[in-house]
Amino acid sequence: MTRTMKSTSLIGLLLTTGAAHAHDGHGLAAASHWHATDLFGFLAVLAVVGVALWWTRRR
Repeated sequence: MTRTMKSTSLIGLLLTTGAAHAHDGHGLAAASHWHATDLFGFLAVLAVVGVALWWTRRR
């Protein structure tokens, strides 16, 4: 990768981080809260663990 490409990529990444704003309740200092869609991530992890256990015991 050329020096120009690296510089352009770095500047682009630095500019996009400013757009990452969250509403109240997110972050380390704030009291956390849940969203309904958070459940999907936990269900996906549970499904992966279940499949892994089933796969290892099947053999």
